[in-house]
Amino acid sequence: MSGKDVQVWPPPPVPAWQDPSTMQAPGRPAPTLPGRPSQGSTPPGRPIPTPPIPTPPDELIPMLTEPSRVMPADPRGHWFLLAFGMLLAAAALLLNGFVTNVVGETRAAPPVADHPSPQLEKVRQGGPILNLTGGEPSSARLPARTIALTFDDGPDPAWTPQVLEVLRKHGATATFFTVGSKVAQYPDLARRIVAEGHELGNHTYTHADLATVPGWRLRLELSLTQKALAGATGVHTTLARPPYSATPAAITGPQWEGMRSLAREGYLVALTDLDTKDWGRPGTEKIVASSLPPGGRGAVVMMHDSGGDRRQTVEALDRVLTELSGDGYRAVTVTRALGMPSAHRQAGGADRFAGAVLNAAQRASGLFAGALSWVLFVAGALTLARLGFFAVLAWVHARRNRGGKRRKGRAPAWPEPPPVTVIVPAYNEAAGIQATIRSLVDTTYAGELEVLVVDDGSTDATAELAAELGLGNVRVIRRQNGGKPAALNTGIAQARHELLIMVDGDTVFEPATIGHLVRQLADPAVGAVSGNTKVGNRRGMIGRWQHMEYVIGFNLDRRAFELLDCMATVPGAIGAFRRSALLALGGVSVDTLAEDTDLTMALCRAGWRVVYEEKALAWTEAPASLGQLWKQRYRWCYGTLQAMWKHRRAVLEPGPFGRRCLGYLALFQVVLPLLAPVVDLMAIYRTALGDPLPVVAVWAGFVVAQAATGWYALRLDGERVSALWVLPLQQFVYRQLMYLVVIQSVATAVLGVRLRWHTIRREGTFDGTGRPHANPAISP
Repeated sequence: MSGKDVQVWPPPPVPAWQDPSTMQAPGRPAPTLPGRPSQGSTPPGRPIPTPPIPTPPDELIPMLTEPSRVMPADPRGHWFLLAFGMLLAAAALLLNGFVTNVVGETRAAPPVADHPSPQLEKVRQGGPILNLTGGEPSSARLPARTIALTFDDGPDPAWTPQVLEVLRKHGATATFFTVGSKVAQYPDLARRIVAEGHELGNHTYTHADLATVPGWRLRLELSLTQKALAGATGVHTTLARPPYSATPAAITGPQWEGMRSLAREGYLVALTDLDTKDWGRPGTEKIVASSLPPGGRGAVVMMHDSGGDRRQTVEALDRVLTELSGDGYRAVTVTRALGMPSAHRQAGGADRFAGAVLNAAQRASGLFAGALSWVLFVAGALTLARLGFFAVLAWVHARRNRGGKRRKGRAPAWPEPPPVTVIVPAYNEAAGIQATIRSLVDTTYAGELEVLVVDDGSTDATAELAAELGLGNVRVIRRQNGGKPAALNTGIAQARHELLIMVDGDTVFEPATIGHLVRQLADPAVGAVSGNTKVGNRRGMIGRWQHMEYVIGFNLDRRAFELLDCMATVPGAIGAFRRSALLALGGVSVDTLAEDTDLTMALCRAGWRVVYEEKALAWTEAPASLGQLWKQRYRWCYGTLQAMWKHRRAVLEPGPFGRRCLGYLALFQVVLPLLAPVVDLMAIYRTALGDPLPVVAVWAGFVVAQAATGWYALRLDGERVSALWVLPLQQFVYRQLMYLVVIQSVATAVLGVRLRWHTIRREGTFDGTGRPHANPAISP
């Protein structure tokens, strides 16, 4: 594209160039300006007599002629993947909650007065082994000098191996009534029990009280335990012992009904003759005394190899076996003691496979829940640390600015106000372009001011409305549509002055804004200045949420970024630059959809300092609907990902920018938002199925911390702190929208889809004077 292809109204005087040697970044050569005359001794701001319409520098021509590209549609399949992933996460949490008794938790039923049936009375007076499968219940006792040691609630990685060692030492075998979830967690221990000749029994999957659960839960508990046993050992068992049971004489009415249900499932119910109550840790002596049957009788003895510290049980077991061996007792399994076939039955292939899947799923769910707990802790700690750290840095920044200092010493000042060019790229900005232009020319800045409105192929009356103002220092440049970067590059090529200010066509400046921006560029090390963007249309809830985000999430952060030398973005709504610095970079790149972030990162990598000027106020029109907000943030986030990828090598370069900036963006704007859906899922899970108080307390703590930071940020910006009332509500809609935007953007980037530029509909927030319409929510 040549200069004649750009239509300029009115025809401009020829640009004047300041000495580039005074504008270069420290330690970098001054940029050359192809096609430009040598300025010699021409004073800054004086025109050089050359042709009336300048030709753009050669390095900008490809960017000015970049055509609009037709992009493929946004991806949609990842939403199915996200939903599927959330379902898997929910299933994992539910499974882990079921295993750990968070979901469907049961406890021992309190004693109740009952009226036993004749059958129950008969069972209470009988032996500990119950066969209830027939019409009439029957029971059996062990023969004399025969003991069946039984262990409940295992296997346990700490105590089951010690129990097995004691049994092996005495040549004894025992029956282990195992909890299915623990078999799934420790399948190697279950296999060891079987391999050493011991017997397995069903003690339910989650140690549920069968007297209190419905029939479907009882069947589920038994079935899952059988599957866990099949997956771990390849066998099923016909023995069962209800949790919280003891001797036949202690059976309650509800327990009796549960035992009858066990019988209907084909189980032989094994209770006990001697309940050691070792779960209460009464002492080794008492456990030993309660384990020895009187008068040489046979007995089923109940102990525990899990559920807490079982040191006393292990010590007592060794002494019991020693004493019983001296009295001629044999210690065998329950079925062997009764002369019955083994309780073990070989499981089929389908049951083994299903059991293996169940066991693997349970272990995976446990790992997932444990990892998630740590992730949530780390994420919460990082978020709180970030809030506190950035608040401190903002305080330091505010104190330095009040003292008129930047880094070391007092900030330099211009001998006289330098000339400035303001570039306004505009595409279909008819609703607010006149307000933007009027706010720019209605300035208190004393230096020469040029305003370039670059109409990027608008299909409305943007250019006509800008031209009809008839302002002498305003030029309207019309060009074919090529995108915002191309429009900016056209403005850079046509600018008459070295100091440039870029402002969006939906933004208005305060009268003193230009002066505040230019003041920071008196420091020759500064290549760009970020202004303070404020939301002009904050009457509705969406506008208020964005107002809080701009004040806390953007402006407060930029104070910290300046001190850390890692400014990520000079916003397109308000930013000041050195023209020579931009030309040295080749202009504004079209590589990303976040041209402002890309440009800022490039300037930082080139050695320029980028600072924040909180007094340079600009009012912008924020999206007024969730759909419009989604489009804007989708483009921002996707463009930021593009810029991060483009400048990834900055991490390896000298200086703090790459590691600090890219590290911060990757952690707080990519990784943590990607984890946010799982955080919400965990919060819902804990609230609905567990104790909601810890969740509410954590949520309230974060809201208080955000409110404290927000209060300080609002005070720094001179805003009303009453706006904080919307902050808690932000957690239920706005936050979810923002992390869904990140998910959509990451999916788009990973799938290699090139996103289209999303145009936002303008509502005309500002009136013709260049100020926001009357709005009580605004406190200028």
